[in-house]
Amino acid sequence: MIALSLAEIAEIVGGQSHDIPDPATPVTGPVVIDSRAVEPGSLFAAFRGDRVDGHDYAEQAVAAGAAAVLATRPLGVPAIVVDDVQSALGRLARFVVERLGTKVVALTGSAGKTSTKDLIAQVLQRKGPTVWTPGSLNNEIGLPLTALRATEETEHLVLEMGARGIGHIRYLTELTPPRIGLVLNVGTAHIGEFGGREQIAQAKGEMVESLPPAGEDGGVAVLNADDPLVRAMASRTKARVLLFGEADDAAVRAENVRLTELGQPTFTLHTPTGCSDVTMRLYGEHHVSNALAAAAVAHELDMSASEIALALSEADTLSRWRMEVTERPDGVTVVNDAYNANPESMRAALRALAAMGKGRRTWAVLGQMAELGDEALVEHDAVGRLAVRLNVGKLVAVGGREASWLQLGAYNEGSWGEESVHVSDAQAAVDLLRRELRPGDVVLVKASRSVGLERIAQALLEGPEGEGAVR
Repeated sequence: MIALSLAEIAEIVGGQSHDIPDPATPVTGPVVIDSRAVEPGSLFAAFRGDRVDGHDYAEQAVAAGAAAVLATRPLGVPAIVVDDVQSALGRLARFVVERLGTKVVALTGSAGKTSTKDLIAQVLQRKGPTVWTPGSLNNEIGLPLTALRATEETEHLVLEMGARGIGHIRYLTELTPPRIGLVLNVGTAHIGEFGGREQIAQAKGEMVESLPPAGEDGGVAVLNADDPLVRAMASRTKARVLLFGEADDAAVRAENVRLTELGQPTFTLHTPTGCSDVTMRLYGEHHVSNALAAAAVAHELDMSASEIALALSEADTLSRWRMEVTERPDGVTVVNDAYNANPESMRAALRALAAMGKGRRTWAVLGQMAELGDEALVEHDAVGRLAVRLNVGKLVAVGGREASWLQLGAYNEGSWGEESVHVSDAQAAVDLLRRELRPGDVVLVKASRSVGLERIAQALLEGPEGEGAVR
């Protein structure tokens, strides 16, 4: 974070100083919400959660070097007391971003946000110092924490924005107003909370509504030309619109798309300044759209087609449990994509598995897709059926009712009833796989984060078979 004194921070957030010997003391370290992450000069923001109250760790944070605590009550240690820590954190982030004047890129979408954010970050780093959202910390707490990591040297701030309802994106864009706003897609993630795809589109479109009008250094709405609900958002913004995708009228588009024998996308990138070939290190054709989104942002920030193509070809996975491909010494390939799941990302992962597994036996170890509401039965059934249509060797459905719907869809789509199996929990899946895996098999593991199926991937990479595995 930029250096600010405790007195300045108190004024910015509208707080009262308590037990601060010297108000001129600077905050030079990061702003953190975990006392274990405190560094000398940090500001510790004490949040009260369902299980843990950060106020209880204030003394520990100061002892570790925190300059002060952002809290809702005096604590007997240097503290800035506010009515609401979350709101105060947001005000501090807004102040820092405005003072720095850094180029803010914000993105949202139903699927692919984190992978695309990681691509954008790796591409823009080649142009100048870049700060980006770690993992999926894309909410009202994670976003200001990311923004507060920016310094005077930061040229680009890349912020992933999530939403679980109308108004969420609007709130986040008010904290860190973007100049470039990107919308990837409108799918069915969280449809149970939103109520329908039209409501999801309404929420995601708050991104483009937040942008400044077109003009020199004005706003740019980067929209997916291949998604009709996203394309239609052009009418909701005063910013200049830049389309990406495989549509003929997309300014940034891909041609000659195919997958290598390993399932990695290769294509010709076209931008308004030229074209260049890309072969990605990531797995699955769905990453082409993500790459085009990143390319569109980079084009707006004056990178050439050849520079963008080279960066995309060398980009890797930055966030864990997202299509992490690891090969065991016995030739079994484990694809850990267990961080989260929705119908769109499930279909993309299954298609990637089919491409990677040509000539090999494939396994799809799948669990519940959460927050689908009334669409849950239909969507789980459809994913099970798709696994069979893609000739996945066996679907292992893990968990309760929703997993049984996955298995039932595969059973009804299959010919012999042997294409799928339903097991009760992760350990049962591990036991099954350890018995039946053969050298050369490819195993995909995927479910919503709450299911915790990453334990299956980790178990398959431990022990004699997994020792010496290479990612």
